[in-house]
Amino acid sequence: MDLNLGSGLDQQVYHQHRNLLFSVAYRLLGTAADAEDAVQDAWIKWSAADRSQVADPKAYLTRIVSNLALERLRSTRHKRETYVGPWLPEPILTVGDTADSVTDAESVSMAMLVVLETLSPLERAVFVLKEVFGFSHAEIAEAVERSEAAVRQTAHRAREHVQARRPRFAADRSRQREVTEKFFAAATGGDINTLMELLSPDVTLWTDGGGKVRQALRPVVGAQTVASWFAAIGTVAYQGIEPADMHAELVEINGGPGLVFSGPDRVIATVTFDFDAEGRITALHNVANPDKLQAITDGTTHDVTTR
Repeated sequence: MDLNLGSGLDQQVYHQHRNLLFSVAYRLLGTAADAEDAVQDAWIKWSAADRSQVADPKAYLTRIVSNLALERLRSTRHKRETYVGPWLPEPILTVGDTADSVTDAESVSMAMLVVLETLSPLERAVFVLKEVFGFSHAEIAEAVERSEAAVRQTAHRAREHVQARRPRFAADRSRQREVTEKFFAAATGGDINTLMELLSPDVTLWTDGGGKVRQALRPVVGAQTVASWFAAIGTVAYQGIEPADMHAELVEINGGPGLVFSGPDRVIATVTFDFDAEGRITALHNVANPDKLQAITDGTTHDVTTR
């Protein structure tokens, strides 16, 4: 097929793979805004390329977006290291059919993205392309401009690192949703006893306010403390918004059940969960930095499947 037939076909090919490009860029960067920028920049490079030389548009576009994301990751690394409090990924709304693939859902979960943050930019790119998207070592070597031997070594190192840190167990999705619904009812009703039952004894709450809003600067640990934190939702003002003016909604965030809290004129925070095999909540990720809530505010739902 000759791809050099003018803009109509070029656009068609690009749009055919756009979801995939966003899925790659978001897993590499952990922020929707940066991922969208990388996808746009990929279009500019694709438009300017000599497409008569392109045998496989999908691989070519993936290579462009991976390189762009890798550059961006290296340049934003310092910002993340000097961030106020815990740095959490930017949450996104995902479509329900992510449930079709547990791997897709897990690879875009807050828990996994937090683990990916601990890798070097190169390790992260290699891990995502190999383990999540199933690219060969040879394809990845071309994408990240390294030798195949170097990529194999990096892939091995990254896999071991992730396996040592990724959450071990997860309840099935219907159980996760059931627990999230119970948590939602208990938090909005101030029912501390039910909250305690749903939380693992050593549960950890990570809050990201980015220095823009008041949040805990260190992880909050233990069922009693975390339950008290959430039981207060229905009784005290949060970010200047009274409980009566607060709206909470159960939605799919990053491939799993999550909560969105809104005031009359803005999204205030999201909460997502990690579960153990019994379905108890082992960790909560609470994003309240307004700079990271744009993707939720926009209401854009992303298809983050990997095929």
